[in-house]
Amino acid sequence: QVQLVESGGGLVQAGGSLRLSCAASGRTFSDYAMGWFRQAPGKERDFVAAISRSGGSTYYADSVKGRFTISRDNAKNTVYLQMNTLKPEDTAVYYCAAKLGLGRVSSGITYDYWGQGTQVTVSS
Repeated sequence: QVQLVESGGGLVQAGGSLRLSCAASGRTFSDYAMGWFRQAPGKERDFVAAISRSGGSTYYADSVKGRFTISRDNAKNTVYLQMNTLKPEDTAVYYCAAKLGLGRVSSGITYDYWGQGTQVTVSS
């Protein structure tokens, strides 16, 4: 079992920045690729970013490429999402997820564990 706890969400004006953190516990953190997903009200959950177990490879949705950066610190069992130049359309609940096996990193069904989510609201 892996427990994931997100933090760092909040209310920010358009153009601002936030950094989300996701602290993991329960198993060897470096065994898992990690991802961030988001879900806006009335919409499906969407892939945002993912990072490989070592941190050597990163993946981004086109909508956030160039604005968001995913990183991880395996010594601290934590994955981060630095979000810059935020837009109102980035408003959503953001979830981190852990993935042990193979499969597309952008597909939520391939992830094994999920956090409870943190709200990000971007005002215009």
